[in-house]
Amino acid sequence: MKNFKAVTKKLVALGLTATLGITAGTACGSSKTSKVDAKTKDASGNVVLKGIVALTPHQEILDYAKDDLKKEGIVIEVVNDGSDDLGNERVAKGEADFNYFQHEPYLQSVNDQNGYNLVNAGDIHVEPISLYSDKYKDVSEIKDGDVIAIPNDGTNEYRALSVLEDAGFITLDDDAKQALDASVKNVKEYKKKIKIVEIDAAQIIPTKDDYNAYITNTNRILEAKITPNRLAQESAESPYANIIAVKADNKDNPNIRKLVKVLQSEKVRKFIEDKYDGAVIPAALKK
Repeated sequence: MKNFKAVTKKLVALGLTATLGITAGTACGSSKTSKVDAKTKDASGNVVLKGIVALTPHQEILDYAKDDLKKEGIVIEVVNDGSDDLGNERVAKGEADFNYFQHEPYLQSVNDQNGYNLVNAGDIHVEPISLYSDKYKDVSEIKDGDVIAIPNDGTNEYRALSVLEDAGFITLDDDAKQALDASVKNVKEYKKKIKIVEIDAAQIIPTKDDYNAYITNTNRILEAKITPNRLAQESAESPYANIIAVKADNKDNPNIRKLVKVLQSEKVRKFIEDKYDGAVIPAALKK
């Protein structure tokens, strides 16, 4: 899923190495086992978890949660923002205890490509891909003949087409749903006679005035600092929730569980809802 890697890289391009609660550090290049076993503590006796964390909104969410994490005896040392594409390798090598910048389908693709054994320790938030418009205020205003731009890369295009399907405009074939990958060739029925234009994701916002509506990723809207009308979007049940990723043998570590518990708390979920006004939403909690 190279497209997600590009999106992630773009998302964290503005990121700077930062620290929550202690002095910033750097990844050491070691292949030793992770120190998430609570052997690493700060001067106050708090367990130090090293993380690779994207800036927006991941770092902001952790910043908000740092006081509650300290109550659990946890401080986070952010050793990298993930923009060098080594975020999973460093966790696999034990150079970081967790990372927080990606969704599970992307993590699985990296595992498959590299033989890593990284797992999802918890869903935290969704950056829903959404249908936007500067011309309309409600999805019901879209009419036959309207042009909608969508990203032309596999995963994001599937997500975009799924939004259009959920909005009642099209029906996708079963192949797309099984593969989580699609193009307009996978549209088996147009319930409304819209025209879908597939273009490079980076060009959608610069050319948005050419379309009646467009679908793009949250991070691009946040980076562009624009506030178009959001007509439809993915739900909290999206399989593309951003996760805390760890080595398999750390998934049930008490300190990782504390981290996930705080980030999934009602307090943090409300912060996400209030701060991002739907551009970022709390992930649905798995039962």
